[in-house]
Amino acid sequence: MFDLFQLPFIQHALLTGTCVAIVSAIVGYFLVSRGLTFAGHALAHIGFAGAAGAVLLGLNPLAGLLVFTIGAGVGISLMGKEVRERDLAIGIMLTFALGLGILFLSLYSGFAERVYAILFGDILGISQTDVIVTALFSVLTILVLLVLFRPLLFSSFDPDVAEARGVPIRALAVGFLILVAITVSMSVQVIGVLLVFTLLVGPAATAMHLVKHPLLAIGLAMVLGVLYVWLGLFLAINVAGGSWSPSFFISTLSFAVYLPVRLLSPLDNRPKRGRDHIYSVS
Repeated sequence: MFDLFQLPFIQHALLTGTCVAIVSAIVGYFLVSRGLTFAGHALAHIGFAGAAGAVLLGLNPLAGLLVFTIGAGVGISLMGKEVRERDLAIGIMLTFALGLGILFLSLYSGFAERVYAILFGDILGISQTDVIVTALFSVLTILVLLVLFRPLLFSSFDPDVAEARGVPIRALAVGFLILVAITVSMSVQVIGVLLVFTLLVGPAATAMHLVKHPLLAIGLAMVLGVLYVWLGLFLAINVAGGSWSPSFFISTLSFAVYLPVRLLSPLDNRPKRGRDHIYSVS
């Protein structure tokens, strides 16, 4: 039963999925804390348009994903400061990008298999090159997050005080959404645009309902994300015989864990806005 895990494409899937799950847990914690889950959802769909445009030009879909998601992330952070204003900007950019994606697909004469793989996820079709690229982006993203961790945490829960103390709120917002864009571009290779929330939001949201301390919540989200990926692959291969997509099992596991935690948790353990929990991290 475990012999299948000796196959190269299974190993590629496990390595890439683990990298994506770890990075998504860290980014997802701040995404939920800053109320930017809609932005993460929109960036995934905007990235689909970029992937379609890259295929039309004969380029790697990942290049189109990165260009469109990073550009959209910068645009969202600059166009909207208030929640309502930001959501309006996101909605407008999302609909425009989806229109572009449809145009690119209609102009492409062949069957855009790689674009549809981006849309629904193709974790079992990841190459060794994809593993290396994902690992490099994961390491770079984690290093940047470590450097920005304390000011990002401060500005996420107490933005007014953080700004008064000289924290560059706008620059942090732009930088964070760029990191979200990179994470989304990596995640859609594994889980697909339509299910990107599975790794980006599911583990982090579950962990924040179970523990209050930021570092513990991020650590728990990492564990949950990796477990979803590994167990999802195991179920897809050994239970469904490879006929069902691993994305289905990964998303089902995430939902199955989050729902009872959300319904049965007696208290909301998510950190409240203020400085006490921020200083307790040190």
